[in-house]
Amino acid sequence: MTFKHVKLDQSVLPKNLGKKGKNQNGIRIYEVDGVNMPSVTSILGSIPEKKLVLEKWRKAVGEAMASYISLQATSRGKTTHTLIENHLNNEDEKSIGITKVGPLGLFRIVKPYLARIEEIYLLEEIMYSKEWSVAGQVDCVATYKGKLSIIDFKTSTKQRDEKYNYSNFLQCSAYAKMFEELYPKKKIEQTVILAACEDGFVQEWIHGKDKIKEHQELFVKHTTDFFNQHSKQIANVV
Repeated sequence: MTFKHVKLDQSVLPKNLGKKGKNQNGIRIYEVDGVNMPSVTSILGSIPEKKLVLEKWRKAVGEAMASYISLQATSRGKTTHTLIENHLNNEDEKSIGITKVGPLGLFRIVKPYLARIEEIYLLEEIMYSKEWSVAGQVDCVATYKGKLSIIDFKTSTKQRDEKYNYSNFLQCSAYAKMFEELYPKKKIEQTVILAACEDGFVQEWIHGKDKIKEHQELFVKHTTDFFNQHSKQIANVV
């Protein structure tokens, strides 16, 4: 199939930020119009409960094994994302020369879900909210099953429950806020997470407007806590 890309006003999107912004002691920062904005993932990664779970896991498996697993997961995710992005850009998967069995397998099991995507508005673009002073790179903004959606692509070794996906839901809700702030005439109807799992399953998580609002309220709470803790560090980024 061929995906249709809809042209939006690109002038509202931040320029010359690079793909990942600046890293300040583990916090990713984007400078937008002279304002330092932390990334969504940095904010969510600082949630105390999440950090505690991660620390317990690293202690349980050992630092060397934890680093190895994290590196493998990052590589798996990046490669699978590349395959998905190229597919949505109407490029043949063979043209980019990826031959790793794991990412290719994950891409191929999620591919039927990608066929539910219709018009694509943004793909791997950095957005921001001046109201919340946050920024981040969205995977995809498109119509999914006929509804304008924030779409996030995940990979995993196995199926995950809602508790595990907590920060992912909040991440998508933050991108919904950014998109509507940048393009006020367009309203996000749902957020979609597609998680391709190494156990052969694809999890599809869809949340409508009520859930998006609930997740945004939680994100704002975590963002306030983050700024209370890191405001000086953010202000001093050079």
